[in-house]
Amino acid sequence: MVKKNNDNITVVILTANEQDVIELSVRSACLLTKNILVIDSHSSDRTVQIAKRNGAKVIAHQMTDFASQRNFALKQVKTDWVFYLDADEELNEKVIEEIDGITSIDVPFGGYYVKRDTYYFGKRWGFEDQVQRLFRTKKLKEWVGVVHETPHIEDSFGTLLNPIKHNTHRNLSQMLRKTNEWSEYEARLRLDSKHPKMNPLRFFRVMLTAFWDSYVHQKGYRNGTFGIIESMYQAFSMFVTYAKLWELQERKNMKENMKMKQ
Repeated sequence: MVKKNNDNITVVILTANEQDVIELSVRSACLLTKNILVIDSHSSDRTVQIAKRNGAKVIAHQMTDFASQRNFALKQVKTDWVFYLDADEELNEKVIEEIDGITSIDVPFGGYYVKRDTYYFGKRWGFEDQVQRLFRTKKLKEWVGVVHETPHIEDSFGTLLNPIKHNTHRNLSQMLRKTNEWSEYEARLRLDSKHPKMNPLRFFRVMLTAFWDSYVHQKGYRNGTFGIIESMYQAFSMFVTYAKLWELQERKNMKENMKMKQ
């Protein structure tokens, strides 16, 4: 594939200990543009070194939530267009050609949905979702939302025809590490947003919903052993997050009760 060197766009990648995937992500972005910006939340592994070695500019910025991190990145962008690429995603030749064409003409949209072709354990899952990732920089006003961030733009959205590759859940060790890291973050956000007190019914509901979404809605049943492992893991991941939320809620209640007794 020939490098495009599109000067009209910046690719933004948010990272936090992504050394196992960041190289593929940055290298794929390099095929679109030389303007690659990695916003790193103080990784303790080799993420920063790998990103720099492959041509990315890296800025360290502590993450408080995804919306704030994306907004910080937006302030650094000087080009007409910005594309938010996750560290476990890759651009391919078809989508690069499409983005290159869109950013070189006057299009009627301020942003675009991007389809993602999901891969688990290196195996194509057979499921596509879509996320809002490509924007005219001046039309993107901000990202909002504590848990699930959403972009606000002064225009309408189009949809890219070609998907990017989403290399999620590469192996069990990586999955467990990420779940342990992000479940604390997600639990804290839910506590701060005053999530209802956890009880046995809520645990069963969130776990069943996660399993159903993965195994039935995303058609994980078509993937044999891979499908059942991934779907059970999704339920487990929800359990860990909400168990940590329960723990935080209990600690908060204990502190409040102690204050009342004083």
